[in-house]
Amino acid sequence: MSDEGTDDTDLDPDYASHGGFPDFAVVDPSPGFARFVSTMRRLQDLAVSTDPDDATWDAAADRVEQLVGLLEKFPAPQAVAPAGRAPSLPGMGSLLLPPWRITRFENDGVSMTGSFSRFHVGGNFAVHGGVLPLLFDWMFGMVVHAANRPISRTAFLHVDYRKVTPIDTRLLVHGRIEKAEGRKAFIGAELTDTDGTVLAEAQGLMVRLLPGQP
Repeated sequence: MSDEGTDDTDLDPDYASHGGFPDFAVVDPSPGFARFVSTMRRLQDLAVSTDPDDATWDAAADRVEQLVGLLEKFPAPQAVAPAGRAPSLPGMGSLLLPPWRITRFENDGVSMTGSFSRFHVGGNFAVHGGVLPLLFDWMFGMVVHAANRPISRTAFLHVDYRKVTPIDTRLLVHGRIEKAEGRKAFIGAELTDTDGTVLAEAQGLMVRLLPGQP
């Protein structure tokens, strides 16, 4: 891999200006936020796995509307809200991302561990096929960041589904830059179970942004 050990601004003096990206600094989330995200993940699971009567659905909707009314009073711009900036929480504290944790974050590769839940089911209690590209795309971004490469966008992402991915089972994902050519970083990753059985593999291309590119 080329460019190893270099700083973002060494590779690209205009690094900070590309796309007007704000500085997504790491935050130490409050216990209240951590509890909120955990409870919301449980709510997501229940939203797709329960079938109460109409009165209960109405009561649940009333409570969600109250929650919306409470939170919408506190809008925050990018890089200010803690979601997505809390590596101490599953999924970086973002409900968009699967509830996985980064276990290795080095120049030569990144590893994560976690599991999927009922919320991620596509059918027959297997993880929805569209969820895995999301996991891999997150991994690709972390690989680029760990390798100290400038802000990049996904130009290509290909997933090979080797076996059905189960829910409620601890899994692992590993990724690394396999080749770097100027603005391009070619990344490989694989999702496995704890026995090392490959469930899915991914290949991707991350391309460094040019000045002014969003």
